[in-house]
Amino acid sequence: MTPEKCESELDDISRKAPMVRFLLEALEKAGCPVNRSFFEVQRCNKAVLGGFRPDEGVVLCHNNLTNRTDMENMLTHELIHAYDHCRNKNMDWLDLKQHACSEVRASNLSGDCHWVNEMFRGYFGVENGHQKCVRRRAELSTAMNPRCRDRDEAKRVVNEVFEQCFKDTRPFDDIP
Repeated sequence: MTPEKCESELDDISRKAPMVRFLLEALEKAGCPVNRSFFEVQRCNKAVLGGFRPDEGVVLCHNNLTNRTDMENMLTHELIHAYDHCRNKNMDWLDLKQHACSEVRASNLSGDCHWVNEMFRGYFGVENGHQKCVRRRAELSTAMNPRCRDRDEAKRVVNEVFEQCFKDTRPFDDIP
């Protein structure tokens, strides 16, 4: 996506996408209002769609975003991280358990693990498919933490926090 197209889609999604609107309102209610400067469109070197930077906001990687649906899912995922950061004023993103918990929540609540997304990734398992996806994606993200030694450590930490963090659906009433 061009930077201009990304900016335009961001503005439209922020106004019209129900999940994104809900999370922006939840952030405001939690005392962390978000304005347009919270979002930065940039070219990224890593193969990621975007990310959350605690002191800066959400980065959108225009060179890796190819469509509106991916952007909407990514924004939802990153806004869940922003919500976690807002409600936990002492959030330490280098603490593997705290990071893993937020990754479990974001993967669970954002639509990352919707069956259609999983099908396009080549995962066709039906039994506990959603939970398996949440675990896998949380492990991948936690493994990118600079304090995480390897994928095995990420898996261990995700397993430690999974049950509690999977059940935490705030600010939603249930898994959307």
